[in-house]
Amino acid sequence: MVGFILKFLLTAIITYVLANFLPGAHIAGFSDAILLVIVLAVLNAVLKPILKLLGFPITVLTLGLFLLVINAAIVMIADALLAGFSVDNFLYALLFSVVLSVVTSIVDMVVD
Repeated sequence: MVGFILKFLLTAIITYVLANFLPGAHIAGFSDAILLVIVLAVLNAVLKPILKLLGFPITVLTLGLFLLVINAAIVMIADALLAGFSVDNFLYALLFSVVLSVVTSIVDMVVD
């Protein structure tokens, strides 16, 4: 349980720093970063499997690169749902999702 809370807080901190550091991504405060992590987790659990299933033929044709588009779409949906978070366009959402995935993976390896 402590590991889960630690990962959650670290992901919120990373999200807050990335949104302030990367161009095109804006976040109002740390509480919005916590909400963003929750919304992204719910969207990844509920909507992402459906999008992966629907986009499977395109994913095969692009050798898996379409999954990056799905991740960026999830970030754009989170942008639409949260007032305190915004991304300027699709390319910034793609950049945000890729950097967030890489940094979160590194943190997960360190914490586990």
